[in-house]
Amino acid sequence: MAEFSWEVRSPLERVLVPGSYGARGDAGISLTEIRNFDLIQVMARRGKAAEMAKAAKARFGVAAPEAPKAVGTADATLIWSGPDQFFVLSKRGKHAIESLVPAFAASASLSDQSHARVLVSVSGAKTRTMLAKLSSIDLHPDAFAVGAAAATSMDHTSVTLWRSTDRDGLAVFNVLVFATFAESLWHTILDSATEYGVTIGYSEG
Repeated sequence: MAEFSWEVRSPLERVLVPGSYGARGDAGISLTEIRNFDLIQVMARRGKAAEMAKAAKARFGVAAPEAPKAVGTADATLIWSGPDQFFVLSKRGKHAIESLVPAFAASASLSDQSHARVLVSVSGAKTRTMLAKLSSIDLHPDAFAVGAAAATSMDHTSVTLWRSTDRDGLAVFNVLVFATFAESLWHTILDSATEYGVTIGYSEG
């Protein structure tokens, strides 16, 4: 008899092995999978975009992005995902779908994407150089500032990419990918990062 488990596991659990790889010396790339997050897509109903925007401002205290941007709040990040729609990324159940239903009941449809996507944070001195191998997006600071976002592709895989606050003076990019493509893209990113030295890890918090 087959045994089944409902324990939630990362799609990268089989291939993500923490440690240092590639070129010796100081690692030029840091890859960190962010686990245990809530990701809710908020999509305005027909003719309800203005009402959705008003509801978002009331709920989060900031305007939801109406262009390719990512907006941070005290306990969430609102990420543009297309016309009249955005993601709400949070942790520890602060903005799980059940808590958002009352706020958007009259203006938007909600879709829980928490277990359908994988989130990887990429940072380090060679991050832009490495990402340039995989994406046609111009990631120069003048073109892709903190808070910039894009629905784009990496190695023919659809992703949502955004830049968050710099860490230790270095840019931090976030890659959100469908779970079914995550392992393939992970191998591609790792292959592209190895020549610069790469440190791999994950965050459960």
